[in-house]
Amino acid sequence: MTSPALLSPADLRRVFGAFPTGVTAIAAIVDGTPAGLAASSFTSVSLDPPLASVCIARTSTTWPVLRRAPRLGVSVLAADQERLGRQLAQRDGDRFAGATWRASRDGEILLDGACAWLDCSIEEEYPAGDHVIVLLRIHDLDADHAAAPLVFHRSAFGRLHRAA
Repeated sequence: MTSPALLSPADLRRVFGAFPTGVTAIAAIVDGTPAGLAASSFTSVSLDPPLASVCIARTSTTWPVLRRAPRLGVSVLAADQERLGRQLAQRDGDRFAGATWRASRDGEILLDGACAWLDCSIEEEYPAGDHVIVLLRIHDLDADHAAAPLVFHRSAFGRLHRAA
């Protein structure tokens, strides 16, 4: 075991990478323009009240834009949306190129073809090291249980394989 004082970001990334996660798109229309990012740190928090959380790097240039939106769309990407996941993770370029999506009158963007969709607003933000933990209030949601999720594992995108 490594001493906590000697834990490097590379070690943490390597070990955290052993835990597979889903991939979400956090997106909204802000000042008339779509803005979004990819996040694999999305998780449920509470059923009553309905809450979820996502962790965003403090270095994100997209989060300061998104956090101004009254509503955020969270789309759980499907296995066939790997290209879109990569686009949303990039720093430059059109993150929505080739994507089909719908926006509500409150501005959240929900991506077509996703496994699940959540309409959220920011409940609270908590500083946490080099990230911020964003607590989201869920206002509406839906899922397509026929669609398989995109998975992020060992710093790569993948798919779930059902046991025989």
